[in-house]
Amino acid sequence: MLRWLTAGESHGPALVATIEGVPSGLTITTQMVRDALARRRLGYGRGARQKWEQDEATILGGVRHGVTTGAPIVIQIANSEWPKWQTVMSADPVDPADLLIDAGTGDEREVARNKPLSRPRPGHADMAGMLSYDLPDARPILERASARETAARVALGAIAEAMCEQIAGIRLVSHVVAVAEQQARHMSLPRPEDEAALNESPVRTCDAEAEARFISRIDEAKSQGDTVGGVVEVVAWGVPIGLGTHVQADRRLDTRIAGALMSIQSVKGVEIGDGFAQAALPGSRAHDEIIRDTSGNLTRVSNHAGGIEGGMSNGQPIVARAAFKPISTVPRALRSVDMRTGEEATALHQRSDTCQVVPGALIAQAEVALVLADLLSTHAGGNSVTEAKRNLESYQARIHERITWDD
Repeated sequence: MLRWLTAGESHGPALVATIEGVPSGLTITTQMVRDALARRRLGYGRGARQKWEQDEATILGGVRHGVTTGAPIVIQIANSEWPKWQTVMSADPVDPADLLIDAGTGDEREVARNKPLSRPRPGHADMAGMLSYDLPDARPILERASARETAARVALGAIAEAMCEQIAGIRLVSHVVAVAEQQARHMSLPRPEDEAALNESPVRTCDAEAEARFISRIDEAKSQGDTVGGVVEVVAWGVPIGLGTHVQADRRLDTRIAGALMSIQSVKGVEIGDGFAQAALPGSRAHDEIIRDTSGNLTRVSNHAGGIEGGMSNGQPIVARAAFKPISTVPRALRSVDMRTGEEATALHQRSDTCQVVPGALIAQAEVALVLADLLSTHAGGNSVTEAKRNLESYQARIHERITWDD
């Protein structure tokens, strides 16, 4: 079983990610983590913050000479902009006079970083958090609720993907299938070999015609002082049959994936396989018939179920989608109330992206990888990669026996 945790604030000195249960013998390097974080910074519609803020990743424990030891792995992602925020985000008390300095503007719509943030943004955690935690200022809420926290998840996802691939040969890939109302029309499931092409696309798609429409729609939103969301898809190839279980609701593979994807900031909908479209089909067409291919192996004529039946992987590619709402920090500020006075006001504004779906795809991929790695750990067991591979090979050999018949 894997356990993971993130800590830190958006403008704090660093984010910290910890994962426990990773077996010994896994190849992990700092560069692997940095590469994953670099992909998260890509994407058309990203804000200015990505131009100057670097993810300074350091592995603090659990890895020695590029190989995991079996101990908890700790990763620190330092904030290169921390010197600008030391007063506002200091863990220790500061002189109140220092917080009166009008610092940190650069956009006339923004609130200076030292000033109290008392005008909550619709769609964000600001108001509910201020009331729930009895705080006069939204700063402690938005700093932790910020999607900046997902950098730590992506770092953990890099470890999970390495675990999936090195133990079971599972490989993941993600792409953008919609921006606002614009949808890709010529969609085939991307494969891991398409990763380089997806990274080259500013909107993470291999569909050139859709790419042009996606970019145009993001430009339109930006020119109108608005934001747009979209839909991303994660595909996991090579997942063995039987990850997950039918015996308890919280241990189902689809339950775990849906919960993981819904935990991402801005995600408001999750779909496994053909999900919603499948609901409109008659039963005779909605399910994936089982056949034997020319080699005698069991396969399916379709994959409406997205590789999951009865809470377990069925040997087909795992396909999951996540729908991202538009970013709630809208440059054309929405109506709100000043929580200090009760007077009507416009919501506070902080720098933000116009569209977050490209990094959203990588974050979703990390979340699915963590779920698969956890369930793989449960299924294969073992304190070392060697032991886990041996256990999995034995399990898969038994499956092969069950599905091999003499004609």
